Amino acid sequence: MELAPPEDLYVPVSGEVRLRARHWPGAGLRPFLLVHGLLSNARLWDEVAARLAAEGHPVYAVDLRAHGGSDAPESGYDTPTMASDLADAGAALGLTGALVAGHSWGGHVCLRLAAEHPRLVAGLALVDGGWVDTVETVGSAQHWHHAERAMVGARASHTALTTADMRAYLRGVHPTWSPAAVEAHLSDLRVGPDGSLVPRLTEAQFMSIVWSLRDEPPARWHRSISVPVVLLPAIPSVESDWTRRLRDWVEAARQAMPRATVSWYPGGDHYLHAEAPDRVAGDLLGLAEAVGSPVP
Repeated sequence: MELAPPEDLYVPVSGEVRLRARHWPGAGLRPFLLVHGLLSNARLWDEVAARLAAEGHPVYAVDLRAHGGSDAPESGYDTPTMASDLADAGAALGLTGALVAGHSWGGHVCLRLAAEHPRLVAGLALVDGGWVDTVETVGSAQHWHHAERAMVGARASHTALTTADMRAYLRGVHPTWSPAAVEAHLSDLRVGPDGSLVPRLTEAQFMSIVWSLRDEPPARWHRSISVPVVLLPAIPSVESDWTRRLRDWVEAARQAMPRATVSWYPGGDHYLHAEAPDRVAGDLLGLAEAVGSPVP
């Protein structure tokens, strides 16, 4: 499928901060607002967005602050500020009654957005995120400090690599991804002065997001969501304690949100929108059907 070329828009949010939004025009149907996960970027939605736009939906995929092509101020790396940024971006783009999809950490942010800005969000899709109990998973503050060091280490592991190194690594780890998805994932990083890849977020910005995840588990917002919701969880094919806990969290989220349904992806990649853009687009179009046409 040939991708429709998007237009890059730069929309003002709080203070002097601008977010980049990739825009695909539609044919007058209800708009989509797509939100990436932590250390990701809006380009990874390109293949899904093109399919949604081909069905008549205008699509806006937003880079959150310090991700992709958006500004990177020193502060504001917490869930409340990120949700407020999305609300400001929606207002700047003239969106109401949108269908909002958030991946991973972006799902956490979109939950708060839907709870606090019901005029903006008419339907919500949570793509492998928005249900894991971060407090239960990690436990005590001591464990959080261990997790912090591990996350910083994982973040640093992407450095000291060239673009060619990372491209080869991604092709090996994600053999089913399209070349467009691989190139989109490369945009998570920038090229430093020595030619090696450098994370876009500083360690302080990154850990501010991580601590905000601990302080605001997604279940806090589930009962506030009354719009139609579709959950898209990836789950390992091999049964384990983790898969059983994951099923419990997803089921608890489904029960807490009165209009929620679940579309499981057994054996799926965490980046479902890169691995299976046709199926993810189909689930999002199903959400659009459940929400219905905009009221004139």
